[in-house]
Amino acid sequence: MMIKVLGTGCSKCRSTAGVIERAARDAGVAVDIVKIERPEEIAGFGVQALPAVVIDGQVVHSGGVPSHEAALGWLRPAGIGFLHLPTRHLFFTGKGGVGKTSLSTATALTLADAGRKVLLVSTDAASNLDEMLGVELRNTPVAVPGAPGLWVLNIDPDTAAESYRQRVLGQMDAAATAAERSTVREQLSGACTTEIASFDEFSSLLADGSERWDHVVFDTAPTGHTLRLLSLPKAWTGFLAGNDRGASCLGPHSGLKMQEARFKAALVALSDAAMTTVILVARPDRAALAEAARTSAELRDLGLANQRLAVNGVFHASDRSDAVACAIEELGRQALGALPAPLGSLPLDLVPLRPFDTVGLPALRALLAPGTSPAVAPTAAQAPAGAPLPGLAELADELAAAGHGLIMVMGKGGVGKTTIAAALALGLVQRGQTVHLSTTDPAAHLAATLDGEQPGLAVSRIDPKVETQRYIDKIMAAKSPGLGAQEQALLLEDLQSPCTEEVAVFHAFSRIVSEARSAFVVLDTAPTGHSMLLMDATGAYHRQMTRAFEGLGAAHVITPLMRLQDGSYTKIILVTLPEVTPVSQAAALQDDLRRAGIEPYAWVLNKSLLAAGTRDPLLAARLAGERKQIQRMADGLARRLFALPWLTVPPVGLGELAKLVREPARPR
Repeated sequence: MMIKVLGTGCSKCRSTAGVIERAARDAGVAVDIVKIERPEEIAGFGVQALPAVVIDGQVVHSGGVPSHEAALGWLRPAGIGFLHLPTRHLFFTGKGGVGKTSLSTATALTLADAGRKVLLVSTDAASNLDEMLGVELRNTPVAVPGAPGLWVLNIDPDTAAESYRQRVLGQMDAAATAAERSTVREQLSGACTTEIASFDEFSSLLADGSERWDHVVFDTAPTGHTLRLLSLPKAWTGFLAGNDRGASCLGPHSGLKMQEARFKAALVALSDAAMTTVILVARPDRAALAEAARTSAELRDLGLANQRLAVNGVFHASDRSDAVACAIEELGRQALGALPAPLGSLPLDLVPLRPFDTVGLPALRALLAPGTSPAVAPTAAQAPAGAPLPGLAELADELAAAGHGLIMVMGKGGVGKTTIAAALALGLVQRGQTVHLSTTDPAAHLAATLDGEQPGLAVSRIDPKVETQRYIDKIMAAKSPGLGAQEQALLLEDLQSPCTEEVAVFHAFSRIVSEARSAFVVLDTAPTGHSMLLMDATGAYHRQMTRAFEGLGAAHVITPLMRLQDGSYTKIILVTLPEVTPVSQAAALQDDLRRAGIEPYAWVLNKSLLAAGTRDPLLAARLAGERKQIQRMADGLARRLFALPWLTVPPVGLGELAKLVREPARPR
């Protein structure tokens, strides 16, 4: 493609040519840039301002340096690839915080604007679609005002579980006694029922519940939990095929069997490339792309082979003297230049970083529009309000003073919980403490983040598969001696239900919580929705134990929930990013914890551009929003607030993590 750059050879002309060259590399388009500098030749194009850009005889730009996204629009007139001939089902999945909700919502809105009937579904218990679209989410489709043809639905775990319980109870014989019904309801009260009920709602949309829509767009929970959700069709169809008894951990066998056909239909739909596309969403970041590669392989094993890769938030510095901006661009370029093997063969879409938060219909419509470049208002230099926020070293000092305890690092996926947890654990070791660092996150990034071993720091992972087998072995060893061979076989069959995993993970969590009586335990939790399900299980166990010991010395019973409610034993650290949605999600998590009688100790603002310092116009446009969020947190959301600046060197490895929490040199 020949592109003519008209100008006098000034710095803006050279910058314009550079923007086009970088955009061409990203788009995979070969370009021949011809510089037109003779005044009489320039006059022939009729332009009024320079530099100008001409493609195929048409002036596409004049005056000033074009943005990277505008140049991509010239080179990719067809726009975003996954919007071209989309399948009926579109799954957006990826590491927490990569922009799945933004991209899935913008996609659904674009399809609706094109005249399609679209249902946008969130499978994330911590969804923020309500804030983005300005509508109240329900477990039934809700029309989105201002977007004809678009409906939104949130699979609420509690509502889904109650609906499932009612359907199962409705299958019971009319002669069943009240005691029998009560027993079944009790069997259906656990966290495993919540999981399968949510999947039941999800599978209905794949199997038989979406005829009225042309497209169903799924905004999924972070990777580990999505893989769990998408593996359930095989897990449950296999379990049901081999189970011909009258009961299971979900109640009467008929209650499960009535869903079997639906599960099979869901499995067929997921595996049909003509019906389902998986869009793996990542940032231009090595960790996010590595997880996308792992997810790609695991989804292929599950039969979901029709995949695309969407890299969101691709940034190009316009101020080449801004070290922070150039470092952000270079890190992204390096990550994209070293795509893991499974991703290299996938169709690729690059979505530029925008100078605005993707909240509201206008912003969402602009996100995927090719060639659009919303105006970036000039931002005058402003000093941060008040003194700089304290850093992680100060937080580590406060935590170490207790001598022992449980430190739970919580937040929405992608806010940097693992980095903060690993850094705080190293900070405690630096201060002479013995620390056990563990994670409840199925995606398990701890080992890659630490990338080494540290004396005084024990690292573990609550691995669902390992814990499930350990739990099965424990129950079989305890119960088998009093059972016959057939009874042992029935017990083992029951324990091999996918629900057993939830019970096993809770038992492992309880063990780790109790360790903090004599040492420090730092727990890198799973993203918000999954962590709240674990909290629900903790609460259910607490209620069960207090009922069981009522009148029998209950005052001496200490449950995991009681330890979490004890501020001298447990310190909850909420991690967020300096944007509207992550702060709102952290606030909602704090409200949920407070309802359970758990008070967060502190908030950490991660990836603060304000603390890093930048002059780039696009990044500067985002600073005003960051200031608002800092003020919002300071005005009552956070009792204690600490900050970690955006780092030009990724915080990976013991050395880089240790720098974040290093004690200041003490005077001699």
